[in-house]
Amino acid sequence: MKKILSLFLLLALPVQAEVAFQDLLKQPAKNWLSYSGDLTAQRYSLLKQINTTNAGNLAPQWVYHVKDSKRLQLTPLVVDGVMYVSHTNEVYALDARTGREIWHYKHTRAKRHDGNRGVAVLGDRVFFVSSDAHLLALHAKTGALLWDKEYGGHEENSQVHATLAPLAINGKVIVGVSGGDCGMRGFVDAYDAVTGKQLWRFYTIPGPGEPGFETWGGHPIGISGGGTWMTGTYDAGQNLLFWAVGNPGPDFYGESRPGDNLYSDSVVALDADTGKLKWHYQFTPHDTHDWDAQEFPVLIDTVFQGKPRKLLVQANRNGFFYVLDRTNGKVLLAKPFVKKMTWARGILPDGRPDVIAGMDPTPAGKIACPGIKGASNWFSPSYNPQTGLFYVITIEQCDIYTTSARPYKKGECYDGTGAEAVPAEPGQFFLRAIDIQTGDIRWEIPMVVKDTIDPWPGTVSTAGGLVFFGDNEGYFSAADARTGKVLWHFNTGQLITASPMTYSVNGKQFVALASATDVFCFGLFEPMRPAPVTLKEQHEGSEAKAGN
Repeated sequence: MKKILSLFLLLALPVQAEVAFQDLLKQPAKNWLSYSGDLTAQRYSLLKQINTTNAGNLAPQWVYHVKDSKRLQLTPLVVDGVMYVSHTNEVYALDARTGREIWHYKHTRAKRHDGNRGVAVLGDRVFFVSSDAHLLALHAKTGALLWDKEYGGHEENSQVHATLAPLAINGKVIVGVSGGDCGMRGFVDAYDAVTGKQLWRFYTIPGPGEPGFETWGGHPIGISGGGTWMTGTYDAGQNLLFWAVGNPGPDFYGESRPGDNLYSDSVVALDADTGKLKWHYQFTPHDTHDWDAQEFPVLIDTVFQGKPRKLLVQANRNGFFYVLDRTNGKVLLAKPFVKKMTWARGILPDGRPDVIAGMDPTPAGKIACPGIKGASNWFSPSYNPQTGLFYVITIEQCDIYTTSARPYKKGECYDGTGAEAVPAEPGQFFLRAIDIQTGDIRWEIPMVVKDTIDPWPGTVSTAGGLVFFGDNEGYFSAADARTGKVLWHFNTGQLITASPMTYSVNGKQFVALASATDVFCFGLFEPMRPAPVTLKEQHEGSEAKAGN
């Protein structure tokens, strides 16, 4: 009976076309085809049915509960009315109109149970990574496994795992790895989307004889970190991938790794065909505060300060908002987007930070700002070309950083101690709108001050003049993208641990968001219409009037 029902649901769905590479290059509208909507990661949708005039009429449409979940981190994808949702080692296909399940795949071999941020689509396939760093290809219509490629060396090194949504480009699927805090060497991999064959690998920690190896002072490359645990972006015109790189290892103890520690805390520009490094920019040389550069790089083509530019924009975990020329990595603008900044005075003309001495962690503890979560983190920002504003969830917080020289031990994490909150100084979340031309904060929405900061919400902006975002109380909200005025909110009753997206089916726009355990879907409220009167009822009504 279950098989018959599944077949019925498949037949009842809209005809789903294969996703071509050219589809991935389009700004999202009806469909949401990649983790960030398109390959530029602007997270800006052309949909405007929901707008500043009617956002207050949003209402829940359906809720899908993901079994055994606790902290869902995914951004759903939608292809022609079918939504793809991931959980640790699992993928679900849902009817995007109703939330009803179509198929479910579970990778049962994995022993780890880390989070998962989503899937990629290309052709007739859905790609996702398992927690033990397997890249899997599923048939989009049925969920059948087409191939399974183990790429992380997890069998030899249990510290390497994966949580990111893959990036699908022209015939390739690009993935990275987590585990930079636990003794590993990060990398970015490319695989053939049809066969699963490995095409190239770029190591984020240079080997002997390679440029950048000298920046480690002899520290063993195999335990130097540089994870690649967030999805990158792609410039089709230059055929360049832009990937953010995580912290060096150990996180808080820098004496064993003197030097800048390339390419940790950097963005790297890679030739998509070969994986060769074209340029890099390091946001935080010799990081001792765990400030991964992992928020994905956003690509914007616009007139910047009077000149047409190809830009790469990031609000970095270290507290600076950066605008780079993505053709060469040159810094065009760098400005703090937090008020609490103690580690650097600014960014020098050569692009290096003007570091304040004495701010490294100590055995007794040293207060530094931003805190360990960073000024921002992996929660998704968005950019609206109508307003020229960059929307980013921001944390104002300082922490007490401590350090120790505990040596690396295989099978254990390797962080060199850590950080803890300053007593009686809880951090605070804000949604901030940053002008990319100047780095100025045009408006902000403060969130409730809480003793703990556990959520990881993100944003999406739309042609309807809205920015959707989650907060640290479990509210999902819509604000005017120009002014920051909150126009609507909904209490999910849960911790929001992911970023929203929007799509449409049969001309109706929806907005979806994953919270701790559920996927929520919203649309404009539609009052129930009375059922049409049948011919029989019309006839009976006529007779009744005649009798009166």
